[in-house]
Amino acid sequence: MKNLLLLLLNLFLFVLNTGTAFAIENPLTLANNKIGVHILFTSEINLASNLINSSLGDWGYVTIPIQAGDKDLEKWQKFMNDAEKLHVIPIIRLATEGDYFNTSVWRKPTREDILDFANFLNSLKWPVKNKYVVVFNEVNRSDEWEGSPQPAEYANILKFAVSAFKSLSEDFFIISAGLDNGATDIAGKSMDQYNFMLQMDNAVPGIFGQIDGLGSHSYPNPAFSAAPWVVTRKSISSFKFERNLAYELSGKKLPVFITETGWSSEKVSENQISRYFIYAFEKVWSDQNIVGVTPFLLQAGPGPFFQFTLLNENGEHNVVSRALQKIPKTKGNPTINIQLSSSSFKSANNIPFKTFQEQTQYETSPALRAKTITPFLKWILRLEF
Repeated sequence: MKNLLLLLLNLFLFVLNTGTAFAIENPLTLANNKIGVHILFTSEINLASNLINSSLGDWGYVTIPIQAGDKDLEKWQKFMNDAEKLHVIPIIRLATEGDYFNTSVWRKPTREDILDFANFLNSLKWPVKNKYVVVFNEVNRSDEWEGSPQPAEYANILKFAVSAFKSLSEDFFIISAGLDNGATDIAGKSMDQYNFMLQMDNAVPGIFGQIDGLGSHSYPNPAFSAAPWVVTRKSISSFKFERNLAYELSGKKLPVFITETGWSSEKVSENQISRYFIYAFEKVWSDQNIVGVTPFLLQAGPGPFFQFTLLNENGEHNVVSRALQKIPKTKGNPTINIQLSSSSFKSANNIPFKTFQEQTQYETSPALRAKTITPFLKWILRLEF
């Protein structure tokens, strides 16, 4: 009995003292189903799983944005629970909202936004060990950064995001924003992605060595219509040039996440797009440094995104998505978290919520740690056999 109590106490003190010692795992060292899809709504995860886990696949990826005003704990925990049941690995992309005074552009984020996102996403139970987070979107465009692309501002926000998220959990896997690979240098409007990356590094030297993964939007430019075998700095092979530049700047070989890509049905027929995707996954995106490819977009109604949709307006698979379903896939083998089932999930009012400042104080304050030890000791001393 005494030995058992000492063992339990030592185990507890080890966990308490190590805090967030468990770090991310390298997904490239595990069996990995890199085929995924980009969705816009949490309710689409079931349709997504039917696409990405078809043809013997398992644990494919889904990229989904979360806006600053959409921190509904029950909604997002249900999404995580569904991801666990359906064997889907979430990639959460941070987003703000339309600027109050100019709704044609996205408000640029603040440090407070980062802290709020970190706290909220850390309060969720994720399905797999790695908690993949993409820090915003196409920030080399003016409409994605409150009217003017600012590489120095973004580099500093990205650096702060790494610190904020990882102070809460070392399982957060921080991915840089996918950049618009069709953008050119137009003062106040857009920046070529490679110039943007260079200026990011000038502002925060070694910034690409601080992140865990490189986001890429390897679209078939120009005009979302180039053949997949075309190799340029603006084609679906653009991820290679971005990865190489990040390595030159940091000396770190970053795994790549292509979180957006796809051909426009307004420029290329669906039959041709199907053949292009098959070729791309066999010859281009088979690159061993790519973790996941999530084509944009699973489902879109009438509007500018409809040219990329993989589902018809009635929700049925179109020619392109049926071709993607038939592509042979891998049974992924990520490390699985112990997950709450949706039936046992409690309301947001019953879940503790710790601020970033409180977490930092806890990690550095022996007094606060002692408060945690006391009830645990009382519990052990009451054990009866």
